[in-house]
Amino acid sequence: MLARLGLHKAVVALVLASALLVTMGAEARQSKGGGKEHQFRGKVEKVDLKTKLLTVNFEKVEGWMDGMTMPFKVDNPEVLTKIKAGDQITAKVFDGDYTLHNVQVVPKENKK
Repeated sequence: MLARLGLHKAVVALVLASALLVTMGAEARQSKGGGKEHQFRGKVEKVDLKTKLLTVNFEKVEGWMDGMTMPFKVDNPEVLTKIKAGDQITAKVFDGDYTLHNVQVVPKENKK
């Protein structure tokens, strides 16, 4: 009986350790290897559904890249069906990664 109890504790410990590793891996993928997060702002110039790229004329991102127009991959390709040329967007970018994460369209202001 005691041997079974010891085996049970070992199995529980193994399951908990596995769950912890999976969680840590998901967090590392989200932050792209622990690279520093930066706020990204720009205007969409082109949405290419075939290549799954979003071409953006973006502002300088301090500590990451000077402003320019270039194509980017996105973390969620579904966003490409919801964005159009001319939209102002925000996103997150990470050091060492050229993918736009959590892309959001900036609501247009109503001018009166």
